[in-house]
Amino acid sequence: MQVFEELCPAPPHWQVPWDRIRSAFEWVRRLEGVPQDTIHHAEGDVSVHTRMACEALAELPAWRARPADERVRLFTTVLMHDVAKPFCTQTDDAGRITAHGHSRRGDLMVRRILWELGAPATWREHVAALVRHHQVPFWALERPDLQRIVFRASLLARNDDLVLLATADILGRICGDTAEVLENIALYEQYCAEEDCLDAPRRFPSDHARFWYFRKPGRDPDYAAYDDTRLTVTVLSGLPGVGKDHWIAAHRPDVPVVSLDRLRAEMGVDPGGDQRPVVAAAYERAREHLRARRPFVWNATNVSRMLREQCTGLIADYHGRIELVALEAPPQVLRARNRQRPAPVPDAVIDRLVGRWEQPDPTEAHRVEWVSTA
Repeated sequence: MQVFEELCPAPPHWQVPWDRIRSAFEWVRRLEGVPQDTIHHAEGDVSVHTRMACEALAELPAWRARPADERVRLFTTVLMHDVAKPFCTQTDDAGRITAHGHSRRGDLMVRRILWELGAPATWREHVAALVRHHQVPFWALERPDLQRIVFRASLLARNDDLVLLATADILGRICGDTAEVLENIALYEQYCAEEDCLDAPRRFPSDHARFWYFRKPGRDPDYAAYDDTRLTVTVLSGLPGVGKDHWIAAHRPDVPVVSLDRLRAEMGVDPGGDQRPVVAAAYERAREHLRARRPFVWNATNVSRMLREQCTGLIADYHGRIELVALEAPPQVLRARNRQRPAPVPDAVIDRLVGRWEQPDPTEAHRVEWVSTA
């Protein structure tokens, strides 16, 4: 991303050009004046912390030793790691300031911001995943599901990137437990190295083994699960106007399709209206195919992980092999296509879906493919 390349600290001085950064991005200026709890953030508001974290990253020898493209990606991540705090910060009845949920919401916001800036999908998703998990090394060693968290982070981004992000985050604060947190981060790094997923994705015996590891807590990640799948279902994910029907015509022309758009038309349901009858009809048709062990395509927006889980969970219950195909296009292309549809989806509906957009990842299916339809 050229805009971040130009703003990223570089040798020989490694200076953070904060005034230029502030001028370039409205979402950086929005951090100004957002309060933080004084126990963990005595340095000031979110803007002050973000600047200090960026400066701390620029001082880290491990970051300076990275290739230039990796330095830019990590700097972008540190710059964006608290982007959602203006929308999540609250003061409780006791006067305590909290920002619960800012990591997850940050993931969603980073995806939208970088998509609108034209960032490559793999680059964008790496940054978004790091923002989603940026607090993990602080407390992960206390979690009983640490292994799954670590493995998931390795599949979505890189744990050594997460270590550098967390290190810059804690060094960009004024707080009393810095030494303790740095020790936790070091232990997290050691654990990832022992699990062989510090700087690379965790390996599994097969895609079926990986799929079931993330569906069944406590499962041995090295267990070579017997593949008992009986059919393959292609589940599409993508915003309205991304070209799902065209993709089906080109890649699955002879496979039955469960289409929410088609069902809406048949049932006379407006895209902005109550979708429950449409969804119920789609699930009933899907069950008919699953009972017959007949491969099919599930054509819906499926932009959130929760919605996809409803589909993939049903398919898994019927011993189906799941391939998730995530389609996307640049914002201007997508909206132009939507306007050309016989029944365009209202812009407000698209905006709402963009705000919920979670890109499918390898923990959700046997195979995940990201496709640009630009």
